[in-house]
Amino acid sequence: MSVSYRQPGVVLTDRRFTVPLDHADPTGETIELYAREAVASDKADQDLPWLVYLQGGPGGKADRFVGRPGWFGRALQEYRVLLLDQRGTGASTPASRQTLPLRGGPAEQADYLAHFRADAIVRDCEAIRPQVTGGAPWTVLGQSFGGFCTVAYLSLAPEGLSAALITGGLPSLDAHADDVYRAAYPRIERKVVAHYARYPQDVERARRIADHLLTHDVVLPNGYRLTVEAFQSLGIMLGSGEGSHRLHFLLEDAFVRTPGGHELSDAFQEQAQGLLSYAGRPLYALVHEAIYGQDARPTAWSAERVRAEFPRFDAAKALAGDEPLLFTGETIHPWMFDCDPALRPLRETAELLAARTDWTPQYDPARLAANEVPAAAVVYHDDMYVDTAHSLTTARAIRGLRTWVTDEFEHDGVRAGGPRVLDRLLALARDEA
Repeated sequence: MSVSYRQPGVVLTDRRFTVPLDHADPTGETIELYAREAVASDKADQDLPWLVYLQGGPGGKADRFVGRPGWFGRALQEYRVLLLDQRGTGASTPASRQTLPLRGGPAEQADYLAHFRADAIVRDCEAIRPQVTGGAPWTVLGQSFGGFCTVAYLSLAPEGLSAALITGGLPSLDAHADDVYRAAYPRIERKVVAHYARYPQDVERARRIADHLLTHDVVLPNGYRLTVEAFQSLGIMLGSGEGSHRLHFLLEDAFVRTPGGHELSDAFQEQAQGLLSYAGRPLYALVHEAIYGQDARPTAWSAERVRAEFPRFDAAKALAGDEPLLFTGETIHPWMFDCDPALRPLRETAELLAARTDWTPQYDPARLAANEVPAAAVVYHDDMYVDTAHSLTTARAIRGLRTWVTDEFEHDGVRAGGPRVLDRLLALARDEA
């Protein structure tokens, strides 16, 4: 039963759908998807085209908006919008340390999670589209990993699309995870160097925190073990528009004087655990490298292995000399499954996924080369999360795709830029710009 309700300027309807876990076995096990339908209050009775939003991640639930902010408000000017909680996220059938044991042991959990990549999300969209639009094609807006899903959509089911809009999410069509991370670490270092140029006082602050963590066993209030590697991973913040500023504010009051000497403050620890914990999005950690699985080669903890090729990220070596501590970025490591209480029970499952050798290609270069769907993508120059060179190579491989390359925004430009990014993408896709 659908339930409708109102927020300022918008009518929302909760919608639920049942889809196969494995679309190759349509009569087998099913899971539930949740989506929130949204329409502008003054257009609620109109027959509008549909736009489905695919969130970044993997493992990110759709945004929970209040009112009509940013790109969402722009979309509501002419669309009914479907905010989809991709399988395993949000209010869809969840996948977490609490629910995955229902599948059985680690082997059964890993087999289950193998169905949570972009191809399955595209098949989900196609399964629910007739129920939503009556069979009409819809526009898809894909942010980050949602853009990966959009390229998979153009590969697998372009007939379901009236237009494809991608923000910061043009993936390499054939790169192995190792290729992705070899391109990523130099990019991450550039972001860290730029942060220290903006906030030079943070060089000593970060070194002091890292030194403390190398010599003390710190467990955060939620049970997260804060190691120096975990602290470095806060560099993921540097990929967003305000991230450098937020990292600076986190570092500036990290220590407090106590009767036993200087310790990491409660305020710092509280913020750090909120930033580091994967309790709210465990799929991000579990299947992140699997999104780069394209063939029989295992991902095999690629980010961890490739990091060893970049010794400047070694905190102990940096502190032994006078080098600044380098933060890391959008990388998943096996130690996370030891540090994070939300991930610890899933360590063996993660190991099995990392060793898996039956990944299949997510994209169809031949079909993309023959694309007829109006498509546009914004590529953020030196995007910390998605390699610009990989994105532009893919852009050239998709027939008719128009690109907007900009350094005005970071990876979160579709959110930070208000209506401008979506407005520009629509104009490009419609050949109006």
